Amino acid sequence: MLFTYDTELTLRAVSVLINSDRVDGEQLADLAALDEYLDTFGWTGRRDRDAAELDAVRALRTRLGRIWEAADDETHAVDQVNALLSDTKASPWLTRHPEMPEWHLHLASIHDPLWQRMGAEMAMALADLIRGGELRRLKLCAAPDCHAVLVDLSRNRSGKFCDTGNCGNRQHVAAYRERRSNK
Repeated sequence: MLFTYDTELTLRAVSVLINSDRVDGEQLADLAALDEYLDTFGWTGRRDRDAAELDAVRALRTRLGRIWEAADDETHAVDQVNALLSDTKASPWLTRHPEMPEWHLHLASIHDPLWQRMGAEMAMALADLIRGGELRRLKLCAAPDCHAVLVDLSRNRSGKFCDTGNCGNRQHVAAYRERRSNK
């Protein structure tokens, strides 16, 4: 494990959220889709289950996408992460749950709006990445026809393709066919 369990889980949640409108159209089309996403990653606390909440999470998604796209400019990425931490009024505290008995951080009250809790925890996971000198793990998929993001959690930072559209396999098959046709 490169990072703590909750940091890795949150980084994966960020990439899935960002990709929810980059591959195969809008994946957060309604409240049911938002609930499915939240349940997949174990988000707890207040849920208003209304259109305003869905719109706020989509706005957070756009903001997080800009951070990912700025990953090659550390100063710019840090400024955006700091702004998100400030805007969400992040206030860290340690907690644990029966389903997750290891100590981990929460950064907002369970009563705060969903986008605020998500944004604070996602910004903190990105801050952990930056503090560890690992910002280069935030990548855009290398497939020419894909706009998805990925967090490269491989040991040697060799990941190039997202896992949303089978991009790695498609690129490897295309390269194989190209080599075979040149023989």
